[in-house]
Amino acid sequence: MAERNYTRQLATIISIDAVGFSRLMGIDDELAVAAFEERRDIITDSCGAFGGRTFGVAGDSIMAEFGNPTEALRAAFDFQDRIMTLNAAVAEDMRMPFRAGINTGDVIVREGRLYGDDVNIAARLQEFAPHDGLAISETTWHHVKDKTAAVFTDLGEFMLKNIALPVRVLIAGRGGNGAATGAPLAAIPTAPGHYKPFAKGPPAIAVLPFQGDGSEPDVGYMADGVAEDIIYGLSNTRWLSVISKGSSFQFRDDSLGTRLIGNALGARYIVSGSLARFSGQIRLNASLTDASNGRLVWSQRFDRDLVDIFSLRDQIGSEIVSILDKEVDRAEQARTFQVPWESLETWQLVRRGRWHMNRRTRRDTEIALEFFDKAYQEDPNSSAVLNELSWWYFWRAWLRFGDSDDLDKVEAFARKALLMDSLDARPHAYLGAADIMRGQPASAAEHLAEAIHINPSFAFARSAMGSARLLLGDAAGAIPFFLDTERLSPFDLYRFHNLGELAVAYCFVEDWAAAIAAADRSLKLSPGYFYARFLKIGALMRSGRRDEAKRELAIFATRHPDFSEQRIRWIPFVDAAKNNFLIANFDQAKSIA
Repeated sequence: MAERNYTRQLATIISIDAVGFSRLMGIDDELAVAAFEERRDIITDSCGAFGGRTFGVAGDSIMAEFGNPTEALRAAFDFQDRIMTLNAAVAEDMRMPFRAGINTGDVIVREGRLYGDDVNIAARLQEFAPHDGLAISETTWHHVKDKTAAVFTDLGEFMLKNIALPVRVLIAGRGGNGAATGAPLAAIPTAPGHYKPFAKGPPAIAVLPFQGDGSEPDVGYMADGVAEDIIYGLSNTRWLSVISKGSSFQFRDDSLGTRLIGNALGARYIVSGSLARFSGQIRLNASLTDASNGRLVWSQRFDRDLVDIFSLRDQIGSEIVSILDKEVDRAEQARTFQVPWESLETWQLVRRGRWHMNRRTRRDTEIALEFFDKAYQEDPNSSAVLNELSWWYFWRAWLRFGDSDDLDKVEAFARKALLMDSLDARPHAYLGAADIMRGQPASAAEHLAEAIHINPSFAFARSAMGSARLLLGDAAGAIPFFLDTERLSPFDLYRFHNLGELAVAYCFVEDWAAAIAAADRSLKLSPGYFYARFLKIGALMRSGRRDEAKRELAIFATRHPDFSEQRIRWIPFVDAAKNNFLIANFDQAKSIA
């Protein structure tokens, strides 16, 4: 039997790594080496002062051994504080922060070096730590949780490279006074399965606190306010699960990265952003990231004049909510194609059906209904499914100029959806839309007002409210609703319809240039939309642009040879004079053809 020339012992290991060392080597290798050695000496000194020793220096990494986990944690805080002070004295692009991972466990000691899985775990933990931050294992946490003023943010369990069993990872912070402050462990749920953001079921989205760029305190307050408005608005979309502010706002330092934050919060999508103020304006940058793969799904910059902070918050917040709702929906539709048809869950069937609906072909519309019907068979009480069926039959009723059987189905599905979720804006909006097509605009306006009250960012409800106002004879009052819809949903697939309604409103207030412009924008999105071209022809005639009207009329006759003025008389204006007004404008062009 070979003689054993090693010992086993319980130890706490710190794995320490320089962040950005390679980048600095590319800028100035001599300066980078000197900076590393200066900081290495600080690390060695701090570790020695707290009863530890360094070993295994390799490249830009250092290992340290301690007998006491609490002393290891204190040493790490000490050398990171000293290094941060040193970094603060140099240019930002020349700073060299360090991050560390701490694990406690059984190690093999041989000739002054340490071996074993628990040493490797410390090295893997270091990869989870933010710049100037610490990641620790659950075993270390059990030793230090009641013995220091540190606070801990639980990231959940992870399978680490070449480690057989999952390891629970926590971020250790300095109780609010350092760079890596975290949430108390109890602040984040620890129920089994919570840390599975990519598990089955509808996705969750987390909105991190927006960063205020500037020294003025009101910038920071406004940044938080915008993020809060987005959380509130997204929660009103109903189909998305939204992580509470109490959890997501613990991650003010996003240096952990979206994948780790997403895992900690149980969120598939992460919203983050920054806000700056300059020269009477504010600039807000917002982005949406898929935490499952770190891919940027959407980002946009918003520049606004700084007049009324509260109205500005409402405006930007509602815009972002509307955009995020559609971007997440689009991403989830694409995700369903990675799952075999027979394995799709109810919510995935809905997303796949929506994907086909958005293609707006006859065959895709039929396929969409197959998916919605399948989802209904799986879960006949799902408000998401009931809403999609209500929308599907509304869309077909609109194409059929108000088929009563389809409108009855719209109402039936919408009312059942309200029984399932009385705070969902969608059923109210669909009931309102059905009443519009039935020629009951006053009743429609009541439903739509409720929908907008529940979800102020619901662009469809705002557009439908504009249509209800039009039918009631209030064109001037309708215009702001259509303009709000343009702001809230600038890339909506059904935007051509909203622009057509806006063109009608401008016709009634006799703003012919605006009517022509709105109709043009509608036709660019949907060249076959008869109503927009019909309105444009009348507006051109009323503007005295007869030659242009004749050209448009020729196109209209080619595209819509079966057109009858009954299509216009079908529109349920309360005052039939409105129908006659639109028809008379169009007939002027026919008389000169």
